[in-house]
Amino acid sequence: MSTPVFRMTRLLYRKYSSGSRYPNISLSAPLPGIPKPVFASVDGQEQCETKITTLENGLKVASQNKFGQFCTVGILVNSGSRHETKYPSGIAHFLEKLAFSSTAQYGSKDEILLTLEKHGGICDCQTSRDTTMYAVSAEVKGLDTIVSLLSDAVLQPRLLDEEIEMTRMAVRFELEDLNMRPDPEPLLTEMIHAAAYRGNTVGLPRFCPVDNVEKIDKKLLHTYLRSYYCPERMVLAGVGIEHEQLVACARKYLLDVKPVWGASTPTNVDLSVAQYTGGIVRVRAGRFFFPFLPFFFLEEDFIPFAVLNMMMGGGGSFSAGGPGKGMFTRLYLNVLNRHHWMYNATSYHHSYEDSGLLCIHASADPRQVREMVEIITREFIQMAGTAGEMELARAKTQLKSMLMMNLESRPVIFEDVGRQVLATGKRKLPHELCDLISNITASDIKRVTTKMLRSKPAVAALGDLTEMPSYEHIQAALSSKDGRLPRMYRLFR
Repeated sequence: MSTPVFRMTRLLYRKYSSGSRYPNISLSAPLPGIPKPVFASVDGQEQCETKITTLENGLKVASQNKFGQFCTVGILVNSGSRHETKYPSGIAHFLEKLAFSSTAQYGSKDEILLTLEKHGGICDCQTSRDTTMYAVSAEVKGLDTIVSLLSDAVLQPRLLDEEIEMTRMAVRFELEDLNMRPDPEPLLTEMIHAAAYRGNTVGLPRFCPVDNVEKIDKKLLHTYLRSYYCPERMVLAGVGIEHEQLVACARKYLLDVKPVWGASTPTNVDLSVAQYTGGIVRVRAGRFFFPFLPFFFLEEDFIPFAVLNMMMGGGGSFSAGGPGKGMFTRLYLNVLNRHHWMYNATSYHHSYEDSGLLCIHASADPRQVREMVEIITREFIQMAGTAGEMELARAKTQLKSMLMMNLESRPVIFEDVGRQVLATGKRKLPHELCDLISNITASDIKRVTTKMLRSKPAVAALGDLTEMPSYEHIQAALSSKDGRLPRMYRLFR
C-alpha cells in the first residue's frame, strides 16, 4: 500500500502532465492546494555564541557548543618563538616535541595515548611564532579525563633526560629535512620573517638553530616555563561541549594546581612590539629561484589586507579549475597566463597581534630571475590603483566562502575560538567577520596599499642568484610609477 505522499505525487503528476487543466503551470510559483512549509528558526540570541569565563587565577575558559558525540578541547598559551629574546632560540620548538610525554600522572607517552584511546581520542601540540597549542579530540563523555590529562601535560611534565635527548634527535632530523625537502615554503617563510623583522620578535627563528640544540636543557626549559606558562597567559578552549561542564573541569584541574617548575614569574615576560625593518636574506641553493617580497601592515588593516590577498590569489602553473580555484585572480590573469616560463606566483598573508605581512612568492628558472622580479614589482605598484567592482566583489565573496567553509571543521573552530580569546579576550563570530568583509570598499584597498608601499620591502631569495637584481634596484622599482627595475647596460656578456 503506497503512502499518502506518494499518492499525492502521482495525482499531481497525472493532473499537470496531462496538459488539460493547467497547461501553463509555472515551476517557480507554489503549487495550488499544497500547504505552506514551516521552517525551523533560532529564537532570540544566536545559538553559536562563544561563552567566556575568567577564573580567579586569571585563566580564561572559552567554549562553543556544536552538535555531535565528539569534542575538541585544548589549552592555548601566549608563548612562542617571538618571546625568546632573552633565551637561546628554539625553546618553543623543543616544547612542541616534548609535549604529551611523561607527566606526574602518566609514566610515558604510551600511557597517555592508551588513556585517550579509551575515549576514541587523539592529541597534538603545535607552536607558532606567538602561540603554543595543546589539543585533544575525543568523545564528549571523556571530558573530565581530557581536561585532567591536558592540565598534567601542560603544568606537570617530567622532562626526563632521555626525553630531552630524544627531542634533540627529532629536532636535528627536522632541520635536515627542512633543508632537503623539495618544497621550499617552510624555509622561505623563515627567511622572509628574518628579513622583515631582523633580530626581533616574529623575526626570531621558529625552528631551533643547530648551534642551540645542545644548549637547551631541563633547567633552561623550567626558567622559560616559569615566565610564560602562567594562568593569565592561558585559555582553555572547547568546542562541542557545554560551557558549564568545561568551567567545572577547569576549576577542578586548573585553578589551584602548582606547576612542576614552581611559582610563576610573569614579570620576566618580554612585551616587545614587532619592529618592521625590511631588508634582504639570500641563500644560494639548487637551480630554481624563489623570491618572497612582503610588506607589513597593522592589526586595524587586517580585513582589507585579507581581501587584497584574495584578490591577488595566484598559485602554480599547473593549477586546474574554474573561478572557485582563483583562476580569475590578478596573479593568474596578469602573471601566470601571460608568462608561461613562471613556475609559481602566489600571494600570502601572515598576521600577528601587532603586525603582519603581505607577500608574493614567485619561482622561475634562474636565467629569467630579473624579468620575474620586475613582473612582481609591477604587480605591487598596480595594487595601489582602483580595484575593479567585479574583482573586488569576487574577492570578498571568495574570502567569506573560505571562512565559512573552514569553520565547518570542529578543530578549526577550536583554534579560532582559542586564538581570538587569547589575543583579544573575546571572539568575533563568523557573521560579524562577514559583515566587516562586505563593508570593504575599493578606497579601503587603495588606502592600505598606498600605506604599505611607503615602507621598505623585505626580500628572501633562495636558489641560483647570479641574475638577481640588487636590493637597491628592487627598492627603486617599488618607488617608481610603473614598477620597472632600473636599466642595466653591460659592455660584455
